[in-house]
Amino acid sequence: MRRCVFAGTFDPVTSGHEEIIKKSACLFDEVIVALCVNITKKAMFSIEKRLEFLEIVCKKYPNVKVVYHDGLLVDLMKKENATYNVRGLRNGKDYDYENEMNFINADLMPEIVTVYLPCSAKNVSVSSTAVRELLSFSKSVEKYLPKELIGKLEK
Repeated sequence: MRRCVFAGTFDPVTSGHEEIIKKSACLFDEVIVALCVNITKKAMFSIEKRLEFLEIVCKKYPNVKVVYHDGLLVDLMKKENATYNVRGLRNGKDYDYENEMNFINADLMPEIVTVYLPCSAKNVSVSSTAVRELLSFSKSVEKYLPKELIGKLEK
């Protein structure tokens, strides 16, 4: 069985994240979407809210499950018996960051295979950071969200 993990802070989950989830669901037998803690980031939404948002977005994909993990990615991958680490890319800056992380993860788990999935042109400028900033100024974020989340983003 081909099992992958797509991990992130998903603060909040965006249409770009959903695009990568959808592509992963087509490529893999099972996709584990993991809400992970990034100790360098201060979240706008609680862990519970972010998990709720992910569950809402992912429920239409039968081979996707949502989990919470507060440790290293490789530890989750070993626990879930997953070899594939899916990363979404918008641009070269994303690639540079993700590839650096890939080298570290490969040191900790040599059998890891990182799969880079590019987003479409419509999601190149979509980021959770931009969505949070727009929300903090009470601006509309509808075009950056999965349709199931429109109107549901209260802090």
